[in-house]
Parts: sequence; structure tokens; C-alpha cells
Amino acid sequence: MTRRGWRRCCAGRARRRSRSMYRLGFIGLVGVVFLTMFSPTSPQQGCRGAVKSLTHLNYSKYRDMRTSIVVAPQKEVMRAPDDASIPVNGRDVAGEDPPYEKNQNRVNPVAATDSSIARGERKFMRTCAPCHGTTLAGDGKVAPNFMPPPDLLAAPTRARKDGFIYSYIRFGGVVMPSYGAQVTAEEAWNLVNFVRHQQQTNPR
Repeated sequence: MTRRGWRRCCAGRARRRSRSMYRLGFIGLVGVVFLTMFSPTSPQQGCRGAVKSLTHLNYSKYRDMRTSIVVAPQKEVMRAPDDASIPVNGRDVAGEDPPYEKNQNRVNPVAATDSSIARGERKFMRTCAPCHGTTLAGDGKVAPNFMPPPDLLAAPTRARKDGFIYSYIRFGGVVMPSYGAQVTAEEAWNLVNFVRHQQQTNPR
């Protein structure tokens, strides 16, 4: 067979074969992409913004950390310890604190020492000052966005009992939310001592 005849016969077959293989490879690639997009285990399900993609029908609302269930930070399990367990001091257990309606006459078990007042002041500036303000006047930076809190140094608050203030901190009330997850029982009593000290030294 001459060179010209070989080109007409074999070279044409080689070109047709390469075109067929190219088409098959392209179709296979499209198929893989299609299966990847619409598979229930699609890797796009964990990508940012996948909720708005074509795979949203198979998307679980709690698989994205941006839409996870919110829990109270640093909240411990409030389960009563077993009778045979080793006692652990300084931890809260279920049923320790009744609602503030039943807590009006509760006496502060923490002595109003300088150390307790100082700890209460530090806790107040970290946790309470954003709403109540550094002067306890209810003029914190967050207060204008909500119903203003009361002046803690005014006569109505001074007339409240220690148990009422303690329970309001731990369980919240009409305006204030519960801070039981952020303030322990001892810290709440330290806050009461700090507020009482400020009421005595700087009444309004």
C-alpha cells in the first residue's frame, strides 16, 4: 500500500477513533458531574451557601455550623449527684434555687467582706455593666436598645430584699433575662454585696 493510500485508509480511521473516545470521555465527565451534584451525599452539601444551590432538597438544616442549635454557653448539667458519689463543692445542682417568688426572705449566706465586694464588682463590670452601666444607673451601652433597666441605687431597688435581687440575677424577671448560665450562686451573692455596698456609699 502506498503512503497516500495509507493516509486515506488508516489515518482516517485513527481520527474517527480519537473523536469517538473524546466524545465518550466528555459524556462520562458530564455524567460524573451530574451525579455529584444531585447525589444525597454530594460534597457540595458542606460548602458555604449550599442551602441556595440545586441540592437544597437534600440539605439538612443542622449540618451547617452557621445554622446550628444554640445552647447556653458554659452551662453545666443540672442533675443532682448520686448519693454514692464524691461531693464536689462549688457546683450547681437541680433544685437548688427556687423561683424568685419563693425567695423573698432568703438571707445572703456570703458575708459582705471586702473580698466578696471586690469579686462582685469585677463580675458586675464584666457581665452586668453593658445594661446597668458602670454607675448602676441603668445607662449602659446596650440599654437604649431595650427597655431601660432600673437604677440600682434608687429607693425602689434599695427597698428590695437580698433574696429578690439574687433571684432576679439567677432567674430573670419582667425585663431582665436569666443569667443563671453565666453567674453561679456564689457570684450572684457577691453581686448582691457589691450592689448593697454601692447603695450605702452612693445612694440616689
